[in-house]
Amino acid sequence: MTPEENFAKLNLELPPAPKPLGVYKPLLIDGSHCYVSGHGTLKPDGSFIIGRIGDNLSKEEGKIAAQQVGLAILATLQENLGSLNKIKRVIKVLGMVQCTPDFDKHPFVINGCSELFAAVWGQDNGIGVRSAVGMNSLPGNIPVEIEALFELA
Repeated sequence: MTPEENFAKLNLELPPAPKPLGVYKPLLIDGSHCYVSGHGTLKPDGSFIIGRIGDNLSKEEGKIAAQQVGLAILATLQENLGSLNKIKRVIKVLGMVQCTPDFDKHPFVINGCSELFAAVWGQDNGIGVRSAVGMNSLPGNIPVEIEALFELA
C-alpha cells in the first residue's frame, strides 16, 4: 500500500499546515532530502496542546501530543509536496519534550510521532534514526516540538 493509503486507514485528521512563527521555512528540499522545521502540537481546530509533561500532562498525554506533532508534519508535507507518496523514507527525527527535571521517559513520548510515521511508511521506511530530549521550555508552552528529515521518492 502507498503512504497515502496507509494514512487513510488510520482515520486520523490532519490539522491545517502550520504557518511559520518566525523567520524560517517550514520545509526545505535539498537534492533528495526534505528537511522539516520544528513543528508543534497543532490540532485540527488551529489551537495547540499546551502544558508540561510530568507537571500538568502525563506521559500518555505527551505521547498523544507527539502524535499530533507528527500529524502537523504530515500536513506540511502534504501541502508542500502534494502527496505523502513523494516521501521514500524517514531518515531522522529530533523530538524535544517540555518536562519537569525529574521526567526521564522522553523516548516513550516521542514514540507517538515515530509510531505514526511507521504506520504511514511501514517499518522499513517509516523508522529512522532518532533523538528524544527534555527541555525546560518550548515555544508557546507546547509540550512537544519535533523536526524531521526525509528522503524523497
